[in-house]
Amino acid sequence: MKSNSNHQSTENIWSKTRPLQIAILVIAVAVGSVMIFNNGQANSGSEAIAYVSDEDSKVVNLTDAVFEQSIAEGVTLVDFWAVWCPPCRIQNPIIEQVALEIGDRAKIAKVDVDHNPRSAGAYRVQNIPTLIIFKDGQPVQRFVGVQQKQTLLAALESHMQES
Repeated sequence: MKSNSNHQSTENIWSKTRPLQIAILVIAVAVGSVMIFNNGQANSGSEAIAYVSDEDSKVVNLTDAVFEQSIAEGVTLVDFWAVWCPPCRIQNPIIEQVALEIGDRAKIAKVDVDHNPRSAGAYRVQNIPTLIIFKDGQPVQRFVGVQQKQTLLAALESHMQES
């Protein structure tokens, strides 16, 4: 009988501490995620993440005040993002690589949705990162989620070749 009482007591302790166990697990996962993203380990390992300072960047930061005039002519890729968004942090160095490779043939821009809600709302951006290619002010292609460099380059090339 005593062993059965011990078993019930152990079960009782585990059931009473279940919320604490779950909280510890959630915290451990959150801390692990932060460590991964802060150390640049979120990529597949095939390429090092290139961090570019703002003064070296070829990507233009757009605001609501200049958004429409900035996309009015030519082909423009706009990355709608936010600082707190982990997938956006993965997308950012890819956007920088696209900007370097595409050069002056197209504009590459970013819009922080937290500080520029009018532009994001006008194009119904509900998830981030959302990337929209504009041609002469009109949206012609939309991507939601992290996109690879080659996918974006191919899409930009196709829209630049169209007359």
